[in-house]
Amino acid sequence: MKFQAPESIEEAVAILTAEPEAKLLAGGTDLLVRLRAGHIAPPAIIDLKRIDDMMTITRLDDGGWRIGAAVPSAEMFEHAALKADWPGVVEAADLIGSTQVQGRATIVGNLCNAGPAADSVPAIVAASAHVEITGPNGTRTAAVEDIPTAPGKTSLAPGELVTALLLPPRAPHSGSAYLRFIPRTEMDIAVVGCGVVIQLDEGGTITDARVSLGAVGPKVMLVPDAAKALIGTSGDDAALAALATACTAAATPIDDKRGTVEFRKHVSGVLGQRAAKIAMSRAKGEA
Repeated sequence: MKFQAPESIEEAVAILTAEPEAKLLAGGTDLLVRLRAGHIAPPAIIDLKRIDDMMTITRLDDGGWRIGAAVPSAEMFEHAALKADWPGVVEAADLIGSTQVQGRATIVGNLCNAGPAADSVPAIVAASAHVEITGPNGTRTAAVEDIPTAPGKTSLAPGELVTALLLPPRAPHSGSAYLRFIPRTEMDIAVVGCGVVIQLDEGGTITDARVSLGAVGPKVMLVPDAAKALIGTSGDDAALAALATACTAAATPIDDKRGTVEFRKHVSGVLGQRAAKIAMSRAKGEA
């Protein structure tokens, strides 16, 4: 097995094109486990952490953010301005593994693993995030919800790699939140995860919303009916009840040792309500 350490995105793409079965090493928190367990034996490992463009957090001219694909989640959590703009995204990234794991784990790796229960993905889907993708045919962008296609599968073409996560500018009077349910207090896989982003007008009426669920389907899902339940309201009890009903209806979980279908559908509604309340509070500047 070869170990490659390119110093530019172009060099990484060239290596990946020549070795299409190679695996990319960003944080490596999942890759190394799979290697040690003998689940995979790629011909090459491509280390992305020596590429400057993939190791930086940058505020863009329009007020949005570019987060390099190899930036550890711990670095995101320590970035005060990023956290102020997108607390839901940063808090979700901070739930990936233990404190030690967060020093290596990346939000883009969490996305590209295409795990249905990935903590950060509902948050970035709710945030309308995109990813920057570079491959043999150039650079393109795609909505994050379009990257996972099934458990462990992505829409990336041969030779393509995600080079950055792109977050839009935070809209005025907007707020974000992510909540998950796990059997333990930390370091566990989400039984249900929910991301919510809400925007208010100056009078406190919700003018836009996005609600996403994780761990209750083969991939993270947007729930448009949950967003519709909020838009045009003040986020009152009736709107939150309608949101919960929409989340419960949209969830299509499986039965496993972590929860029954009935339980996980119920929790989807409960988390949707709670995350919406937090997002509204943040949109009002109360938290």
